[in-house]
Amino acid sequence: MKRHQVQEIIYTDEAKKLLNNMQSIDMTYERLFYDYLLKRGMEPTSASYVNMLLLLVAVLLAVSVIDFILNKIFRMISGRIAKRTKTKMDNFFVDHKVPSSLAHVIPLILLFETLPIIFYDFDYLDTLAQKTLMILGVLLVITVIRKLLMSLRDYLRTLQRLQDKPLDSYIQVVMIFVWILGILTIFAIITDTTIWKFFTALGAASAVLLLIFRDTILGLVASIQVSINDMVRIGDWIAFEKYGADGSVIEITLATVKVQNWDMTITTIPTYALISDSFKNWRGMQNSGGRRIKRAMHVSQKSIRFLTPQDMNSISKIPIIREFLDSLESLETFAQNIANDPMNDLALNGPINIGLFRKYIQGYLESNSKINQEMTLMVRVLEPTTQGVPVEVYAFSASKKWEEYETLMADIFDHLIAVLPFFYLEIFELPTSLK
Repeated sequence: MKRHQVQEIIYTDEAKKLLNNMQSIDMTYERLFYDYLLKRGMEPTSASYVNMLLLLVAVLLAVSVIDFILNKIFRMISGRIAKRTKTKMDNFFVDHKVPSSLAHVIPLILLFETLPIIFYDFDYLDTLAQKTLMILGVLLVITVIRKLLMSLRDYLRTLQRLQDKPLDSYIQVVMIFVWILGILTIFAIITDTTIWKFFTALGAASAVLLLIFRDTILGLVASIQVSINDMVRIGDWIAFEKYGADGSVIEITLATVKVQNWDMTITTIPTYALISDSFKNWRGMQNSGGRRIKRAMHVSQKSIRFLTPQDMNSISKIPIIREFLDSLESLETFAQNIANDPMNDLALNGPINIGLFRKYIQGYLESNSKINQEMTLMVRVLEPTTQGVPVEVYAFSASKKWEEYETLMADIFDHLIAVLPFFYLEIFELPTSLK
């Protein structure tokens, strides 16, 4: 016999002895309490059940202690790393307890490896326990993925360019696919089959699934369109009359958009409504140089007339309109033209009070520092109505804040109403008999 053949026989014998020793150790662990219970007079069947229960309790206690210790270690190490690093990402991992979730992985693996020892005499329980732990493992993976995505979302919100993006919608889309894959994996574990067979079965049940997840699918499509077309961002002021929403967008999710109205109430709008219905987004105004003022005051038609020289003398004392009057003929020439006019009793070639009032408003707005002079600024007379002649102010405030905007608009029209009698004009009011 050759030398290497002798060595192989020696190594084989040593391997067999080692295997026998390991099996005897396993048998010792698997029947740790069994022999003792038999010596105490217990029946073999009862001793097997009691031995299994005692092993299960002992392993669960040991795994619980290991899980507790690892949880403490992971949290301590991750907390110290988060404090020393400059990035904020690991801080969010700690806040969402990602290390604590990862600490459960090792105890779960240890428990899975000890199942053949615990259920040595009970194959059906061993199979059931293995499937249960595998399902718990799938749920743990889903939990870790969700916490990682939550951490990533909070970190991305710290970036200026992503603060107004619907990050919740993106995360919900990812989590839908994660949950679908997780549920299919769980079914595969329970039924001892492969995931691909479930995908095949889903083809036949697609109509039912479309009906069940109709709102989710519509929300998914709407979220993608809203994001790609940049229709709505978090922080936008939108007005949606159909749903009674008028305020700032505070949250965009896969299914709903939350709007905090100016009365501090919350309106919830389906996400797909943003692409199926019409709404107003005030972002353009917020990004512009001012906020539009578009309001009219109604002047009584009976008070509109030509001005006499005496009226012009009185109006010429108003500082804002004096420059405009200086560009016209002198008052003496104006009075002479009226005297030489054969129709001077009607004074048809004189200035009209509403025209001068319109010029006064224009000058008043141009001298107001709270009006944005770089944007459209005009005063116009609209079509006469049964409620008088509308004189409309069309301008933009320099401030876009709601309070300052409303204050400015009120100050402008308070002043115009007060100055109206100086131009011999009156605000239209319904007769008492018609009120």
